[in-house]
Order: sequence, then structure tokens, then C-alpha cells
Amino acid sequence: MMKKKFLVISGPNLNLLGTRKVSIYKDGSLEDIHLGLEKRARELDVLVDCLQFNSEGDIIDTLQKAPEDYAGVIINPGALAHYSYALRSAIGAMLVPCVEVFISNVHAREEFRHKSVIAAVCVGVVGGFGKKSYILALEALVNLVNT
Repeated sequence: MMKKKFLVISGPNLNLLGTRKVSIYKDGSLEDIHLGLEKRARELDVLVDCLQFNSEGDIIDTLQKAPEDYAGVIINPGALAHYSYALRSAIGAMLVPCVEVFISNVHAREEFRHKSVIAAVCVGVVGGFGKKSYILALEALVNLVNT
């Protein structure tokens, strides 16, 4: 049997996490997040493809192709989550579950509060746990598609 595969999409400027002050996440570059996801995916016996895009159009094009190859999508589109109704439409049209992730860490007393136009078309939103939010989203999707 083929392993289930999940797509992880990160948007522009996500190497500067949270409040955009790198010092808050000394151990949390986007590369670190992707390596942690790949490790957890192996433990869960699934696969992940981690991609980063700087363009809204590239994210939408990738989402439109996602149902062909993936059992689910994890997306952190950065600032696009706040205003992109085109992205919202693309997620809503997919036939696979999508979980939105944001990485601001409320436990580190970050001022930023997440407001999203895409949350309504996602099966869930995971945030407030720093880079662990991605892992929690992967675990949730794996559990969802295995039920």
C-alpha cells in the first residue's frame, strides 16, 4: 500500500517568524520546521512535501493540483491569510482537507493576534505553539484521513 502524502505550503517571508524578530526563534528557521516535519512524518509512516512560495499565484496553482497527489494540505501563507480571497477560493475548491497554521507563539507573549480570511474554508487552524504548530497540524491531518 502506498504511503499517504501531505503537502506543506509556506508563504513569503516566513524565515522571520512570529513578530518578525528573528531573536524570538533562535532555533526556529523554516528549514528547521521542515526537518522536524519530515522526522515526524517518518514516525507516523507518512510522507510530506514542504514547499515555500513568494507568490500568491504560485500557491494557488499548487493548491489546484494538490488533490491529485496529496491526502491533505498544511498551509501557512503568511500575510496572505489576512486578505487573500483568491487563496480562500482555491482552498475551498480543493477536495482534500486543509489545515491553516500560524506560528506566532502566544505563550511567548507576542503581541500579534491572528486574523484570517482562509480559516473558514480549512478543516482547522493550529497556532500559538510556535514551530510545533506545524507538527500538531500534521498529526491532526493524519488522524483525520485515517478515520
